[in-house]
Amino acid sequence: MDHCSRNPAVAFHWLSFAYQGLTDIPYDAILTQEDALEVLDLSYNLLDDPYWNPALLGRLERLSTLILDSNRYTSHVKFPYMPSVTTVCINKNRINNLPLFVEEIRRKFPSIRILSMMNNEAAPSYFNGGSLAQHIDYRQYVISQIPSLEILDDTEVLEEERVQARRTYRLQRGGLSGRKKDDSSRKHIQGRPNSIRRQ
Repeated sequence: MDHCSRNPAVAFHWLSFAYQGLTDIPYDAILTQEDALEVLDLSYNLLDDPYWNPALLGRLERLSTLILDSNRYTSHVKFPYMPSVTTVCINKNRINNLPLFVEEIRRKFPSIRILSMMNNEAAPSYFNGGSLAQHIDYRQYVISQIPSLEILDDTEVLEEERVQARRTYRLQRGGLSGRKKDDSSRKHIQGRPNSIRRQ
């Protein structure tokens, strides 16, 4: 199920700028609806970190869903504090440092329940050649760091996953790496220096 797709004609004040080749965010148009906007879709554009000036998005006090699929955002993207947002979709971007990105999501979206980041290097799965073991470890890490999640990517977070995630990883507090509770070994997932470090 695609949790980032909703019918804009039903129950939501929706604004879409998808497929417009944008290189910057059209704040003038967005902020005319700041008091009512609930779903903002900026997917399938050319947006990236140097052009991301997100502070103004913090004025969207009713926004519940932010869709940024198929852009050029990296792990270094910075968001404003947005306590009303419950869904963030950032599939198919250029996110390769999972701890850095997850920490930003956890801090800036305290009410988040749905996060979808499929087809990013930091989210190994069958979409990008990741193994099953890598995919499971990725899910455990994200779930451990964002306990409020109900859906990660296209799959519901199960209670047994939460239990295993808590056993495997500590909740990071201010650092950039969730540490495994088992101190018997150290290695980088997928062998990449920007991947999760396990102790």
